[in-house]
Amino acid sequence: MGTYVLLTRVIPQGFRGPASLESLEKQVAEKIRHDLPGVRWVKNYAVLGPYDYLDIFEAPDNDTAGRVSLIVRSFGHAFTEVWPVTPWQHFEDMIETTE
Repeated sequence: MGTYVLLTRVIPQGFRGPASLESLEKQVAEKIRHDLPGVRWVKNYAVLGPYDYLDIFEAPDNDTAGRVSLIVRSFGHAFTEVWPVTPWQHFEDMIETTE
């Protein structure tokens, strides 16, 4: 199971207020739960900066992580990026075995 960061920027036309944004979030989450049962959400954050949200999730592989991004985009209200991430200790182990 890999860990991924999903960065999402909602387009201004994507919602008409807090209630519509909450409804959209619930629809997207339900679609991901239904279509990708192997995905596990770890954390969600609102972000001040070029993105609106940062989500951390686990998925079995890169293709599944990509499908998470596609589902979010399929609602037509957001731009996304997905980044695979490596725990620091594992990265250090990789460095040691490379030398």
